[in-house]
Order: sequence, then structure tokens, then C-alpha cells
Amino acid sequence: MITIGLTTFSEHPALIDHAKRKVRLTEYSAHFPVVELDTPFYAVPKVDVITHWQQQVPDGFQFILKANQVMTMHDQGSGDPVGNEQRLAVFNEYKRAVSPLMAAGQLKAVLFQFPPYFARKVATIEYLRRISLLMAGYPVAIEFRNPSWYGKEITRDVAGFLKELGLGMVVVDEPHTTNMGVPFEPIATNPDLCMLRLHGRNVKGWTDTTGDWRGKRTLYRYSHDELVSFKETVLNLQKSSREVCVIFNNNAGRDAADNALELQKLLGLSFNDLSPLQLDLF
Repeated sequence: MITIGLTTFSEHPALIDHAKRKVRLTEYSAHFPVVELDTPFYAVPKVDVITHWQQQVPDGFQFILKANQVMTMHDQGSGDPVGNEQRLAVFNEYKRAVSPLMAAGQLKAVLFQFPPYFARKVATIEYLRRISLLMAGYPVAIEFRNPSWYGKEITRDVAGFLKELGLGMVVVDEPHTTNMGVPFEPIATNPDLCMLRLHGRNVKGWTDTTGDWRGKRTLYRYSHDELVSFKETVLNLQKSSREVCVIFNNNAGRDAADNALELQKLLGLSFNDLSPLQLDLF
């Protein structure tokens, strides 16, 4: 199975042909079967917020939710890190919040997108093991942003470790240099779900952190040839994972929806009540 979606649902005017208002979740869900939301990263949502999301989408629609910033140890870079008891409390609060999605089969994954300073070392490796225990029974995807997790032998070992823990390693497409960003490594570590997150290839926007860098770093439109290459990657990953889910995050110029719809067409995907069917691929 192949699923395609976008980060957020409101910032894609191409879906409604209307540039002056936000896209509603009900409108978004007519085009894609999954959405990634980052609001839980900033604050664990209330249960009624989650159920309100559910009321706006068909039963087969699913959500990818970012883990809270305490869960991904972003507090370690703030100068005011939390204690172990508070971190555990956030994990428990988060699991309570997403319980309606778990009960309905609508939680595709909890995305742990770690900060760039989450480098590979004994403490962080052990923290991944801790996550596997705390989130046992929940679908978890891990996205590294530090290049220390990658390398000829390192990537293989890290992938094997995550597979042992039952955690999915996100396949990331982004600009990368020797000192920042991570390489594109299409590896599936979870037999149930392999996620691709496509941030675009805007090298200047990715490396220049002055001015409005957050608003420019994903300013990129994938070409037809690049999307054809992603199609081949997705088909290859299908051999190792039951579902391959592609999330487009290249939306600073509002290009994500158009790119996602084109890849959907290239893959021959048709959605009947949001149940993906693969058609005429060979």
C-alpha cells in the first residue's frame, strides 16, 4: 500500500483554488488519506481537540502527529531541561491525548523528529531504547537531523538497531553538507510502515539561518524527473514494508500539494473512500 499526504492541511490553496483563505480539514481529506500535524510538538493537545479532528474526516483517514518537544529532548538545547519525572509525565499525557486515534485506527505514526544536536552517542542510543519501551504498542517513526547517524557502516547498524526496537527510520530528502543535514537513505526498518519526508532541496535556504530562514528553507518545487525517481524509490521500499507513506513538506512556496498530486498520478493511485488502490503500475 502507498499513501501520500502533506504537512498541515490549511496551507495548500491549490486544493481549493482559493488563495485568500485557509484550507479546511474536510476539504483536505477529499484529496489525501493522511496528514501530518506539528501542533502536538508545541503543546500536547486536549482529547476534545483530537476528537474534533476525527469528526471532520472519513473513518479511513489517518494522522501523523509530531511527538512533543519534551519527548524529542528539544528542551536539552534550551538551557532549561526538564527532569526525568516531568519527561515521563509528558509521555503519559501524550498517550492519553492520542487514545481516540489509537482506538479508531487513525494514528498512522508518532513522529519523533529529533533536533540537529541529537547526535549519535551512548546516551541517545539508550534514549531510543527508552522510547521503544515507553511507546510500546504505538506506531513510532524516527527522523534524525544529525549526520552522525549516517555513514557507510553506521547507517546499516543504526537501521538494524531501530528494526530490533520496532521503530521506523524516516527516509529524509533534504539538502545536506558535511556538517549539516542528512543523506537520502531509502531503508525500511519497520515491516508495517516506511515514511518518506520530503523537505525539498533548497540548499541556500537550508544552510542560511539569517532573517526569515524558517519561512524559506522549504522553498522548493520538485521537478517531474525528481518525482519519477521518488516513484521508483517508493516501489522498491514496498518490497520491505507493508505501507510506504510519502509526506511532502516543501511548502514555503505552496508547492507541496501540486508535487504530491503529481506523484499520486505517477504511481497510479486512486482513492475509493480513502482506501488506496494501486493501479496499472506495470
